[in-house]
Amino acid sequence: MDKNKVAITIPTFNERDNILNIIKEVHSEIPNADILIVDDNSPDGTSKLVEAFIEKNAYVSLLKRKRKDGIGKAYFAGFKHLISEGYSQIVQMDADFSHQPKYLKELITTVRNGADIAIGSRYVTGGGVENWNLTRRIISRGGSLYSKLILGLSVNDVTGGFKCWNARFLDKVICANLKLSGFGFQIEMSYRCKLLKGKIVEKPIIFPDRTAGDSKMSGRIFKEALLGVWKLRLLGKKVLINHEFDHHHQSEQNKLISNTTIKY
Repeated sequence: MDKNKVAITIPTFNERDNILNIIKEVHSEIPNADILIVDDNSPDGTSKLVEAFIEKNAYVSLLKRKRKDGIGKAYFAGFKHLISEGYSQIVQMDADFSHQPKYLKELITTVRNGADIAIGSRYVTGGGVENWNLTRRIISRGGSLYSKLILGLSVNDVTGGFKCWNARFLDKVICANLKLSGFGFQIEMSYRCKLLKGKIVEKPIIFPDRTAGDSKMSGRIFKEALLGVWKLRLLGKKVLINHEFDHHHQSEQNKLISNTTIKY
């Protein structure tokens, strides 16, 4: 495994207004990194834009999934592919510029210096959000504090999704299928890191609201995540084990991915 081989994975669903711009800016910041787009069959034609871009840009690849099936499962599909390809650092980030590419170098360097995971954090000194209304601020901050308290986490930004992983550690984190979906995926990943005693470093970021496209967050998704925190607490270390339901779930996932194509 090349210790400096970096990949950045970006899940998409209806991100045609952002996708090419984020790819170009990421490449400008980290020109030696490969970029994997994981698209959940976006009806707005996001994947077609990426396919056309790939023809002249070999550093981008596309993983197409048959339907929208949750951001966590999209990330897992991308993670597993990139680990199998021998990448040493794997970054996860959104397509909507809320995760600003200017922070990539620091996150990657932090992992190369020994962290198992570097988190772009809104809730450490120097971090914050921009253009959020009060309700959204309360929900996000409250959700992180709630999850941190119930699960006994040391991380401040429990629900943050801008992360760089040491691939060997990430392989351990994704050893079992997800127990939560949607927004809860980020909470579960933070909990798994705790169970595996990972070295976690938070780096401050400013998180602006998206300016193009529509947010995927909803009140229902948020409520499901908060209820899911108790599920994680009850499961404890069993979160890292596949159960009978998970085997059925994996069978369904295999059907979903069976028609997946990877294009380079």
